[in-house]
Amino acid sequence: MFTYLLPLHSWIRWFVLAALLVAIVRGYYAWRHKKEYTKTDNALRHWTATILHIQLILGLWLYSISPIVRYFIQNFQEGVRMREIRFFGMEHSLMMLIAVVVVTIGSAKAKRKSTSAEKFKTMTIWYSIGLLIILSSVPWEFSPLTSRPSIRYF
Repeated sequence: MFTYLLPLHSWIRWFVLAALLVAIVRGYYAWRHKKEYTKTDNALRHWTATILHIQLILGLWLYSISPIVRYFIQNFQEGVRMREIRFFGMEHSLMMLIAVVVVTIGSAKAKRKSTSAEKFKTMTIWYSIGLLIILSSVPWEFSPLTSRPSIRYF
């Protein structure tokens, strides 16, 4: 299962990043140009958060079966001193969970705002914070923390 779940999690990351970027750009543009909040904007807000939640579920599933995480938990004293083991056992998962919480709060707050400007502003700010957390915690090929391929194949 791990050999299929890891590439799937890797591929969905690109949907998460694309959805967040589209939502942020649309939100910023509409906020600055005083556009009306439409059903399409609401769907974009909703589906961006939904894609993130799907990625979270896959990530939690992956966390529960990962040999790296298993090693980290079983050998915590040693694992916490090893950069890659610590990154996947603790840092990546914690930061991604925080990012999902931030985006979820932003989505809920934007949904409840009364004016279009407030909706766009709230969505733009909270989704941007979530995106920054995600970008800092993805194991990019060029990351000094740990690296993984940008595209994994099944």
